[in-house]
Amino acid sequence: MIEVGCCGYPVARRKYFSKFRMVEIQTTFYNPPRPEVAERWRVEAPKSFGFTLKAWQLITHSPKSPTYTKAKLDIPNEKLGSYGFFRPTPEVFNAWEKTEEIARVLGCKIVVFQSPASFLPTKQNIENMRTFFERIDRKDYVFVWESRGKWRREKVQEVCSDLNLVDCVDPLKRSPTVGEPAYFRLHGKGGYRYRYSHSELQELATLVNDLKDGYVMFNNAYMFEDGLRFLQLLK
Repeated sequence: MIEVGCCGYPVARRKYFSKFRMVEIQTTFYNPPRPEVAERWRVEAPKSFGFTLKAWQLITHSPKSPTYTKAKLDIPNEKLGSYGFFRPTPEVFNAWEKTEEIARVLGCKIVVFQSPASFLPTKQNIENMRTFFERIDRKDYVFVWESRGKWRREKVQEVCSDLNLVDCVDPLKRSPTVGEPAYFRLHGKGGYRYRYSHSELQELATLVNDLKDGYVMFNNAYMFEDGLRFLQLLK
């Protein structure tokens, strides 16, 4: 089955529920909500509605990232080296526990880890990933990794194969290497304010047509409209 949705709610939740049956929660990346808030999200959604979520940035991003400022996260200077880049530190593992708690409350099957372009394909960073994913309790989650920056396709494939991760891509830019179910995030060609053309959505529909299971998540300024147009092409 192909699930289609948006990264975050671009419209009021009630309206969104009437059009889509899947969403990728973004607030967990900036600062996870309290469990009771996540429980309220779960209860207000239709029973057939599904959630995926983006892992807390304390796992993946350095405190130098501007996203920390947006989330109003104030990290003491002496702790700056303890966060992000999958470092095997108590702080990072605690961030995973907070992320997993919300994933459990929402009934998520998939957790998305998005690394920034500053997370380079160095030996140390790959070793950090290995240690992180080997130590945490994976339970029944599917872990999706969206790499950015200077990661070569071959290295992404190697890391995903070794660590049992789904290679998350924009399929209009690059085909995925390994991992099931397929997980696609569409950020817009050239920038967030991009609106996908009919021919591009047709191409996307052709790409997912042969998939047994997959997720197509729009993350551009016109995600709501583009997602609805794409759903029509799948019918």
